[in-house]
Amino acid sequence: MKIKILLAEDDVSLGLVISDQLNSDGYSVSLCCDGVEALQRFNEEEYHMCICDVMMPKKDGFTLVKDIRQQNSEIPILLLTAKSMTEDKVAGFNAGADDYLTKPFSVEELQLRVRALLKRVNLKLDKPEEKLISLGCLSFDVENYILSSANETKHLTKKEAQILKILYKFKNQVIPREVILNAVWGQDDYFVGRSLDVFITKLRKYLKEEPKIHISNIHGVGFKFEIKE
Repeated sequence: MKIKILLAEDDVSLGLVISDQLNSDGYSVSLCCDGVEALQRFNEEEYHMCICDVMMPKKDGFTLVKDIRQQNSEIPILLLTAKSMTEDKVAGFNAGADDYLTKPFSVEELQLRVRALLKRVNLKLDKPEEKLISLGCLSFDVENYILSSANETKHLTKKEAQILKILYKFKNQVIPREVILNAVWGQDDYFVGRSLDVFITKLRKYLKEEPKIHISNIHGVGFKFEIKE
């Protein structure tokens, strides 16, 4: 199994150069051109490292790093930027980045930074990604968006499946609304917030066959996906 890297870079030419180099080094790279797409991709697949440009449309690198850190405190994150000001570097580290690479940079420096960051984490590449999740009497096929029981098979929409996957990831914990909103919609304004409430209502209906599962509203904060043993 290859090490998977999420690359967020709005300069398409540079993004392709970096992606090609890392692919030739044996990594599997997903290239995104803005922060919203990158965050959505981060929640659709499992990655071992993120490389994020700071200046991107829709969602800048600092905000993207903060959103990723809300969901994963351990994944290595490398920031790319044309800025060399000390305050920008400080802002990057405060956001949750592990290292900082200022443009222009050499291929060799990029390779060294990537290898150094990956050494800091204990990668379990032999562990397959969880494709089938057991939810009591229900079974959730993550890849095919299917929720099934002995009596029924329900085909979820992509957003329904994404929300359920995130809720399960934080099972028995309180998860802030903005984490789900940013992960699925890439923003957390009022209108998408109302959409989330509709999707949560639908998921409660789909899961009602399993009494051990309950999605609670935590007033002013978010939700709690509870699975009773």
